[in-house]
Amino acid sequence: MRLLKLLLILYVCAAGPAAAGPLEDGVAASRNGDYATALRLLRPLADQGNAIAQFNLGIMYGLGRGVPQDLAAAVSWYRKAAEQGEARAQNNLGSMYDTGQGVPLDHAAAASWYRKAAEQGVATAQSNLGFLYSHGRGVPRDPAAAASWYRKAAEQGHAEAQNNLGVMYERGEGLPQDNAAAVSWYRKAAEQGHAKGQHNLGLMYNHGRGVPQDYAAAVAWYLKAANQGDTASQVKLGIFYGTGQGVSQDQAAAASWFRKAADQGEAAGQFNLGILYVQGRGVPVDAVQAYKWFSLASLRYDASDKESREDAAKNRDMVATKMTPAQIADAQKLAREWKPKTGGSRQ
Repeated sequence: MRLLKLLLILYVCAAGPAAAGPLEDGVAASRNGDYATALRLLRPLADQGNAIAQFNLGIMYGLGRGVPQDLAAAVSWYRKAAEQGEARAQNNLGSMYDTGQGVPLDHAAAASWYRKAAEQGVATAQSNLGFLYSHGRGVPRDPAAAASWYRKAAEQGHAEAQNNLGVMYERGEGLPQDNAAAVSWYRKAAEQGHAKGQHNLGLMYNHGRGVPQDYAAAVAWYLKAANQGDTASQVKLGIFYGTGQGVSQDQAAAASWFRKAADQGEAAGQFNLGILYVQGRGVPVDAVQAYKWFSLASLRYDASDKESREDAAKNRDMVATKMTPAQIADAQKLAREWKPKTGGSRQ
């Protein structure tokens, strides 16, 4: 998975100590939130062809800092800088093509620009290019190439690439399957606060893959990820508290973690919360709430997971046999009006 594809830090390049000038002052002004001054200083430099100023203007237009947000203008400035070889602008231009922001979606163009930046050593671009090779977007699917680019970024300390390289080792895609190596890379990402890395490290402790099985360690890593809003970890914690694995059994805590995941739209959290409302574990027995959560889960499980969708629908229909028409109408209204919530900070 990718979390950060754009390099959004305003910056200047310098070979050594130098007196401050318009470029340095403009970047400093933007960092301090004085966007009017930043624009006044950077725009003339960008118009004169200064690649660093062009890159920074791209960021300002992309984020709407000191100017109305204008993704097409951001693309234009990134392109001007990228065509001069500015590596971070090349990465950001690739990201705009990758996501279809300010330009038509074009994964091949994204791969081309990512490659230019990656070959200059930009870790984020290396990670992004690895992702495209992993998924066959804009380039032929090539797990070995994906692993190679992930490794280049991972060795520079890029947390997302470290996590993704761990995934490649765990699955044996593009390199030999090696759970111990997967654990090592997950740990590097996890220790940097990467939520998916924390979840994946927890999973390895949970199942004893590459490390001795240790439920307490699994819980500790799941907790770190869950507190960042990772729904898979929130569901795992709900299960652990419900069963008393690695923690003291606590049905109220189980319900709380399932709810955090359910509120974000995680189908497994919604299904499990529905079960608790049926059984009255950690929450009062409430058929209306159970019906609502089963209904939502039946729609939010992936379309390929037909069995889980059917299980959720069957549970909803079983609950309905003990409800009045008014209760069913209330539950259906709650399900229709439900909207996902944001779960917290990210990786």
